[in-house]
Amino acid sequence: MAQDDSQQARYYSLSSQIMADRESYYEILEKTQKGSSDVTGWLEWFLNSFSRALARSEEIMNGAWKKAHFWQQYDQNKLSERQKKVVNRLLDAGPEGFEGGMTTQKYASMTDCSRATAFRELDQLFEIGVFQRVGQGRAVRYQLAKAK
Repeated sequence: MAQDDSQQARYYSLSSQIMADRESYYEILEKTQKGSSDVTGWLEWFLNSFSRALARSEEIMNGAWKKAHFWQQYDQNKLSERQKKVVNRLLDAGPEGFEGGMTTQKYASMTDCSRATAFRELDQLFEIGVFQRVGQGRAVRYQLAKAK
């Protein structure tokens, strides 16, 4: 059914959704084959899977747009590769971000740099407005700044 939609490009992945739901897929398939040959249950399952595939695609595309919008606001050329890596990881993590926020220890671990370098680079991200600080002193954490 999905292959017959005659689209040049498909912006959703039904096969990924079926793989994610494969246990229920095999259950409904077996029930349909061994039952009265009524395909209503299978069709209902398929349409629900299709709906979930579309919703997942929308989440992915919204995340990509949000990330692109974020990077339009900031000059990537001013950031080191380590900083770009950390910011992209936070963007990919979504609204929840990293549990407890970004710390110098997490930054140093992610980028394989010293804690002093991590502190300097986090401070630079704060100064240019990419990050905002939460807390102070040794308990300071960083999170992505709200979109402008």
